[in-house]
Amino acid sequence: MRKIILILILFFKPVSAMEFEGKFIQGSFILGKTKPNTKVEIDNKKIRVSKEGFFAFGIGRDRKNNIIIKYDYDGKKNIIEKKILKREYKIQRIDGLPSKQVTPPPEVFERIKKDNKLIGTARQIDSVLPFFKNKFIYPIDKYIITGVYGSQRILNGKPRRPHYGIDFHAAEGTPVKAMMDGVVTLSEKNMYFTGGTIIFDHGHGISTLYMHMKDIDVKVGDKVKKGQIVGTLGMSGRATGPHLDIRLNWFDVKLDPMTILR
Repeated sequence: MRKIILILILFFKPVSAMEFEGKFIQGSFILGKTKPNTKVEIDNKKIRVSKEGFFAFGIGRDRKNNIIIKYDYDGKKNIIEKKILKREYKIQRIDGLPSKQVTPPPEVFERIKKDNKLIGTARQIDSVLPFFKNKFIYPIDKYIITGVYGSQRILNGKPRRPHYGIDFHAAEGTPVKAMMDGVVTLSEKNMYFTGGTIIFDHGHGISTLYMHMKDIDVKVGDKVKKGQIVGTLGMSGRATGPHLDIRLNWFDVKLDPMTILR
């Protein structure tokens, strides 16, 4: 009888109004699940919620203050406040870079500005694509990780911006796969810093960016499937050797790609 009662309790247990997958730590991707038709705000910014109740957001590398999540369901307003855990970041030294890549000459400023605008525009897309909620895969099969998210970079002895991606070292020409279904929103073969560059939109402001590609086999507007070959690994742009630099974004918030490989 006890067993029957327990089964009935579990069966009729109401779905929580708000659930999260992911750690509330600097750099983390968070997947949210709520009841359909719920309105959600993150830090007073309205965000998209799917028909099934899924949504996503991220926590920046250096965020210190708590994150405020507001949701409105069936006329009832609720607030959740989450403390953000602090991370320790590595220091990474890279020597041997051409001086023009550490400190670009004035004649390429306009080119860099154009590149940044293209990347920034692609990252602002807020589509209804549902793929962000699915399990992502690694972009290549055999690799050595040579660079991690958040590390403070010192280039040719000069401190520079932190590294916001994961560097996967492998042989030049290694096939590169789409980590998740998505739509290509940027495909450029020769950006100044990032070389061959692709951005995939996975929905709700979640995008992945591939850098330093040798070959690119997709164009803007293409729909890709998880595991599809999209090009080959290279060392284009600012790179000292063959590797794939993967970035993860929630709009303009730079996240740790390892947190989506759950």
